[in-house]
Amino acid sequence: MGFTQRQGAGKFTREEASELITRMQDAEHGETVAPRVPASRLSSAPPSLRRTPAQDLAAELQRRGWTVTPP
Repeated sequence: MGFTQRQGAGKFTREEASELITRMQDAEHGETVAPRVPASRLSSAPPSLRRTPAQDLAAELQRRGWTVTPP
């Protein structure tokens, strides 16, 4: 379901819980929606990581065994 370690322990912000409920309800009706990364998580990345080209980040994730798809 794409949970972070914190969320896996059952700790959600109101925004995260609301989004999860919406995703679950959409899935119940046959709609599939990819999980979104909150802007707050993107902006908390170190500046050096934010300047790294997306292609380089994707290549590193693939090297580590992740599947990368375009948005």
